[in-house]
This record gives sequence, structure tokens and C-alpha cells, in this order.
Amino acid sequence: MTFQGFTQSDFDTFNIDGLEGRMEAIQTRIQPKFKEIGSNLEDYLSAKLNQEMYLHIAKHARRTVNPPNDTWLAVADNKRGYKKHPHFQVGLWGDHVFIWLALIYELDFKVKIAKQFIEHYDELKSLPGDYAISLDHMKNQSKTIDTLELKDVERFRDVKKAEFLVGKRIYPNDPILQDGQTFLNVVHETVDQLLPFYNIAIGARNQS
Repeated sequence: MTFQGFTQSDFDTFNIDGLEGRMEAIQTRIQPKFKEIGSNLEDYLSAKLNQEMYLHIAKHARRTVNPPNDTWLAVADNKRGYKKHPHFQVGLWGDHVFIWLALIYELDFKVKIAKQFIEHYDELKSLPGDYAISLDHMKNQSKTIDTLELKDVERFRDVKKAEFLVGKRIYPNDPILQDGQTFLNVVHETVDQLLPFYNIAIGARNQS
């Protein structure tokens, strides 16, 4: 099976009440699509970086009461997990799809990576105008790249729980989402734009 795109039903998953019902919909509607997208991205990144990359699909296993408000796949250079490492995410909230380079609070060597991002702040600001920044992956909030401030990156350095995610948000009415190959092309293009920053983060990690 090849990825055919996202439908309104995928987004409606997050309107389902209760943990069990929503998780069943995530597992049957969305995760098969994540497997297709993630396998494609895993191969694409492995070839681009000339090293093995590994797909992880969020299981939400720790949840016992509250259903997840979003779900995602991650591709990282670590087979056992992704949260402690710079990684790429593709996922859904109820009102958009996201494609992120994700540096979340569990990140090892976060201060060293943040310092490198501060040094490359001007390059971050020069990303295309339709790019966005999230400072907390748990919240459905973002800011456009043109509103990014140096203090946002400094906070990522200084605050233990601070995060930094950069990439794109695509909304349900965008025809990009309705054609699987078009969406995969956008994922590849976005990853290509973000790879320099991924490599900066990996370089800072590996020098530690």
C-alpha cells in the first residue's frame, strides 16, 4: 500500500470522546498512514545522511484516562528511541498536519545544541516565510518564522523544559494533503530545508 493522503476522517479522530475510542481510531485510521509516510522518510533520510535512520510511531502507552490531542511519527538516528535526540516528526492535531525538526525537553546536550542555534539565528530567520516555530510540542500553538526572536532560542538554552521545533503546518483544506505523493514531496522539501539545522544539532551533540 502507498500513502494516499489525509482525509477529514483523520482529523475527526480527535473529536472522539474517551481514551479507548480515540486510540482505536488513531491505530486504525492514522497509524497505517504513518507507517507508509515514516518508511518513506526513514529511507529518504538514511540516503541523505548516509547512515541508518529509524522510524518510531507514538504509542501513547502511558495514557490511562485522557485521550491524546495529537499523534505523530518520528525518525531519528537512534533505534531505541527518539526523544533524547534531534529528530524529524510528522503528525496531526485536529486542525493541521505538522512537519517538524524537533528538539524537545528530553534532549541530551540541549544547552550545547541551543548555543549552536543561537550562533545560527540569522539562518533560522532566513527560512521561508511559511515556516513556523513551536516552543512546546504539547500545545497546539506556533509562531511564524518572521516573529521568531532571539530570546526564544535563548529560552530554549536556559529553561530546562523549553523546546524548539521548526517546520511547517498544513491545514485540512490544503489540497497538498489530499494527494499522497504531493504530500511526500513536501515532506522531502521541508526536510531538505531543515537538514542544515539537524546537522548543526547532531554536530553539537557528537562533540559533547
